[in-house]
Amino acid sequence: MSKLIAPSVLAADFANLQRDVEMINRSEADWFHIDIMDGVFVPNISFGMPVLRDIVKHATKTIDCHLMIVDPDRYVETFAQLGCNILTVHYEACTHLHRTLQLIKSHGMKAGVALNPHTSIDLLKDVIQDIDMVCLMSVNPGFGGQSFIENTYDKVTRLKEMITAKGCVTLIEIDGGVTDKNARQLVDAGADVLVAGSYVFKSANQEVTIKSLRSLANS
Repeated sequence: MSKLIAPSVLAADFANLQRDVEMINRSEADWFHIDIMDGVFVPNISFGMPVLRDIVKHATKTIDCHLMIVDPDRYVETFAQLGCNILTVHYEACTHLHRTLQLIKSHGMKAGVALNPHTSIDLLKDVIQDIDMVCLMSVNPGFGGQSFIENTYDKVTRLKEMITAKGCVTLIEIDGGVTDKNARQLVDAGADVLVAGSYVFKSANQEVTIKSLRSLANS
């Protein structure tokens, strides 16, 4: 399958959010990546349900929601009702991960699991067959614009080996510090989905940047 590009709405201009959503619609991006932060699991607060509802109202592509919150089970049904297609929870925030994955799927969404930079991929080996996507954090979660953590390449390679050995079709998503400087190497290591925030939204021509990144990932 072709590699996917998911612009991170966290880096958009919140005063012109509809404009930026429509830009992603027009572009060659594949998904909307939407970070939900609670100020507890990560030291930042992004936006909540009303803003997500408005994004979904205008979006015409897959909604990939990344929950950086404690006790995510409380809100699974709500995010399904708001129109999320993929719901990713953090391994570090789930006491009973398998149960959380089943809950997400019971509401008709794909289930993703995010791992912080310090968290080993080996912790997923007993549930990888139940995970639709693993999101590897290549920066510490909570803020955009951070530098890419180089150890990510090795994690991607080892995770891809685990997925292949288990005969799964789990996607690997990379979130944090993705640019044209590391996109190809990440794909070569086994990444399927590249999340790009600041790199896209701080560029002079966002649609051209997305097109270029997608071409690079699929070259």
